[in-house]
Amino acid sequence: MSAEINVLISSVGRRGQLVHCWKRSLAALGASGRILGTDCSRSAPAAFLVDQFFAVPACTNSDFVASILEICRTQKISLIIPTIDTELPIYAAHRPAFEAQGTKVAVSSPKAVAIGGDKTMTRDWLVAHGFPAVRQGTPEEILNNPADWRFPLIFKPRCGSASIGVRHIRSPEMLKLVCADESDAIVQELAAGVEHTVNLLVGGSGDCICSVPHRRCEVRAGEVSKGVTVKHRPLMDLAARIVEALPGAFGPFNLQAFLSSSAEIQVIEINPRFGGGFPLAYQAGADFPRWMIEELWGCPSTASFDDWEDGLAMLRYDTAVFRSLRDMGSLC
Repeated sequence: MSAEINVLISSVGRRGQLVHCWKRSLAALGASGRILGTDCSRSAPAAFLVDQFFAVPACTNSDFVASILEICRTQKISLIIPTIDTELPIYAAHRPAFEAQGTKVAVSSPKAVAIGGDKTMTRDWLVAHGFPAVRQGTPEEILNNPADWRFPLIFKPRCGSASIGVRHIRSPEMLKLVCADESDAIVQELAAGVEHTVNLLVGGSGDCICSVPHRRCEVRAGEVSKGVTVKHRPLMDLAARIVEALPGAFGPFNLQAFLSSSAEIQVIEINPRFGGGFPLAYQAGADFPRWMIEELWGCPSTASFDDWEDGLAMLRYDTAVFRSLRDMGSLC
């Protein structure tokens, strides 16, 4: 492959393993190019792992899009990889502007992003399309009819992420107290079984290219710290049907569901982006970066839906990046 491929990982933050995945795939393809990163913090750890880093305004800032467009123009960016929930609607809305100057954005349509970003919309969409979803309601609905609900329950911000604000509710009295701190929330019944994440990749045609579930054995700060790949075909196929049914689905997804001992599946979340546990799927053989690059340049695809290692475990640990303060300007 002779064409240069420059990939920009947006809000690179702590995604050091994701950076390494993209670098490995780019090198394996024998392609020239770079992996670049942006973040609103100059002290983002992965900022020192990319080939070139740019500090940009926060995605909520009115100058964010113009800053990213300028970076894409000057650095000849081929593909943008958004990584955090708050920037997905912005990239989805401005995708035509990026494509007009030759930069593809790995993000789904505004409608698909909206469905994934709002837990009420997620469940309503799942139910409307006949997919299995955990029982869910508003705090008011539960407090009006507490006998109709099976405590303990899970309390979540309606548009939250990374397990921020998630609480176990043991009684109606506790729910009343928690509601005082969070005005826009949902409550879910505890799903039966073990929680799984499914890493998925949707191509430009809207077809799911690959589906890789892993069991979430241990979670820290909303991300899997210990997990193992599970080649459970019904879960793989269900997750693939779900993302293919989403309007304008494109790029990486991670879907969270519970799998019971009787093989019942209940879906709780759909996230239209790379999940924090994606490196496990990558190590198992699901080379999403390579397949995305192949599609970008119209090369024959080497993708496979299920040709990855079953039973591969990931055991995460902390590591660190060390740099002089001169390289960052400030830290605290």
